[in-house]
Amino acid sequence: METRRGIAVSPGIAIGPALVLDTTGIVISQRTIPPQLVEAEVARLADALNRAAEEAEERAAIMNARLTPDLARDIGGILSSQAELLKHDHVLRYRVDALIRNHHYSAEYALSRAIGALVRELGQAGGPFARLTTDLRDLETQVLRILLGEQSDRVPETHEPMIVLAHDLTPSETAQLNPERVHGFATESGGPTSHTAIMAGALEIPAVVGLGRFLDDVTPGDIVILDGTQGLLILDPDEATIARYETIRRAQFSSVAFVAEPLRDVPALTRDGVRMTLMGNIEFPSEAGMCLERGAEGVGLYRTEFLYVNKSTDPTEEEHFEAYREVLTKIGPYRPVVIRTLDIGADKFSSVSGMLSGEKNPFLGLRSVRLCLRNLDLFKTQLRAILRASVYGDLRIMFPMVSTIMELRQCKSLVLDVQEHLEEEGIPFKRQIPIGTMIEVPSAALLADVLAKQVDFFSIGTNDLVQYTLAADRNNENVAALYNPADPAVLRLIRMVVDAAKREQVEVNVCGEMSGEPIYTPLLIGLGLRQLSATPRKLPEVKRIVRALTVAEAERIAREALRMESAREVTTYLREQLRRILPDAAD
Repeated sequence: METRRGIAVSPGIAIGPALVLDTTGIVISQRTIPPQLVEAEVARLADALNRAAEEAEERAAIMNARLTPDLARDIGGILSSQAELLKHDHVLRYRVDALIRNHHYSAEYALSRAIGALVRELGQAGGPFARLTTDLRDLETQVLRILLGEQSDRVPETHEPMIVLAHDLTPSETAQLNPERVHGFATESGGPTSHTAIMAGALEIPAVVGLGRFLDDVTPGDIVILDGTQGLLILDPDEATIARYETIRRAQFSSVAFVAEPLRDVPALTRDGVRMTLMGNIEFPSEAGMCLERGAEGVGLYRTEFLYVNKSTDPTEEEHFEAYREVLTKIGPYRPVVIRTLDIGADKFSSVSGMLSGEKNPFLGLRSVRLCLRNLDLFKTQLRAILRASVYGDLRIMFPMVSTIMELRQCKSLVLDVQEHLEEEGIPFKRQIPIGTMIEVPSAALLADVLAKQVDFFSIGTNDLVQYTLAADRNNENVAALYNPADPAVLRLIRMVVDAAKREQVEVNVCGEMSGEPIYTPLLIGLGLRQLSATPRKLPEVKRIVRALTVAEAERIAREALRMESAREVTTYLREQLRRILPDAAD
């Protein structure tokens, strides 16, 4: 028996035989064509691109039929956007055409060269645009298979329950997975914010990505256990492990209704009567309904990057406005909706080539508010839409990646500037809108006492705070082991932020993945947090833990954890405490 740890992207337990997908990719060697065949080769490429676009639209239609109308629009739209790129991305077509015309490359080789260059550039750009590398490779495979006359579907139809194992799954392949037959999937590569991960969550298929190399150790048909909650893949499990996970799986299956439904409308009160506020993190407007279904008291983090990614043009003010109004209307007038302004790392967004920053170190470069403050038209378009939507509910604005007091002041000044213009135009908006900043870089945590004087609330983004504090990219398998929210350095920064916020009577929330993991719930409460924001499906379990402990217990746990010297020591201790508070929650 062997256990591999990866990144959990869709919760649940799956036990069954492995379906190992063929890992041999399409190898394209350099080939040139005679000059007189150039125009015919350009036409052959155009035909393949058009056919691939039609197939992408067909897959989008299949996905749309599986989901609710709201989810179909947002999740199915990922596949529709592939069709749009194939049809209308003139930059990609220009690059490939130029390679055919100027170098007389074959259509296959020209396509591979052009997309390979784009993938490298996007990878260097980092941020949410890094997810486009998988989408581009997906498109490349689809078009190449058409050019070569090969079968376009890599995922075979199966009549028996299976767990799909692959080096990676593209969005188009994920769309083909039938939840009635495919009970889960695991991949060697991939990250938590990829389109594949998002679609797995929408289909509610347990999934783990970023496991590193393991396919060589699996034979098709081997029994495996996939733990999409803890991010584990267990190869060749023994009978005792299978029995234990069967018990967990049955308990989780029955507890969805057992936990979610009874707790949806009850307050998140500790046993000694202290109120916690639990809110949802969303990426698409359709997820607002999920927040209400799972008992969220509002939206603590509304990511807005979906408006920019995979689009051939920048989103208009009206597109921004309609997305924000939809969420506010669904959530209702008395629940807060915190809209995070653009949080991506590139300098233009109007085409694939325009998304590239070309920076040597984009994670420490021009991204988030730094980018917005350099592109004021882009920033003001979003701010105008946010302010216009404010009349539809309890809207709040949050700026990401603030690292200095000057950045925060500039952002607030721009809000005032946009408000003045709207007032001059006679466009209604709320004058008093709470403004907050994310605390996700160490400098912001260290300056929390200064920043707290300028804002109405903080939101601690633990994903980036952990990454920047420990200088460890969790998607880099060479250093992923260093990425741990339980590291004492991270805990001390969180406590520092909470203490600074308390002195200035500023609300503080946690909106990173840490807030949705039950093991950290007692710790965060003990550190002084009274607001948590997580993926909607994780809220019932967090609420169950909140209602099972007292603040005194949580404070004792936090004090002990802060005395410890290593993340491993803290994690072991937190597991023990969670098992004591709620025995079945730590399994």
